[in-house]
Amino acid sequence: MPASTPISHSKTAALTRILDLIPRGYHQYTCGTVKAAKAIHLANKFHTLYRIGASPAQRLVRKRQGLANALLVMYWPEGAEGVHWLLLVTDGTGLEAEHLRSVTDKPRLEWLGYELVRHATRGRTSWTWRRPKVEMAEHYVLLDALVKQRHQSGIRAWLERLANQPGFHGVRTQTWALCEETRRRGYEGELPFIYYVQKLSHGEPLALNTV
Repeated sequence: MPASTPISHSKTAALTRILDLIPRGYHQYTCGTVKAAKAIHLANKFHTLYRIGASPAQRLVRKRQGLANALLVMYWPEGAEGVHWLLLVTDGTGLEAEHLRSVTDKPRLEWLGYELVRHATRGRTSWTWRRPKVEMAEHYVLLDALVKQRHQSGIRAWLERLANQPGFHGVRTQTWALCEETRRRGYEGELPFIYYVQKLSHGEPLALNTV
């Protein structure tokens, strides 16, 4: 099978890919942005250097040799001029040229406007995304302004925007807290359905140059 790496056109797909990879040992990272015109070149460069398109069997061989495995996450919306990328890496040698951080380091990883955190679920620890604290503080300030203005339609539109943001556990928990505060502040309108992330593809495969 030809080597490839997925291109995520939505934030949800890109962020989900990270959550799916961390439990598999990909717990180190480096990230950045690149012009869309250079994104394919970057992906091929990472494949040449780090074999991001390696097959499962090839990854197993690399692991036995003490080499790190790497996978690339790319957020590339249709028509975007810039592409956000994040390289996830396992333990091992071979990526000493990259400035890698651990997902457990602080300050926490923030990517595409969301913060990576751990949470307890069903007796085990899992990873999720949430809005950064600064953004949440801004939402409470906005809510206060809308309530004082008695702007019912504005509150409804704001809640609907929140409910349609990527439905990861951490984001949904924050959205529900804002809904409860809105109700406590006297809002009598219908609360929106808070969407949650379902199983989805990480993106469309980008064929990589063979070396």
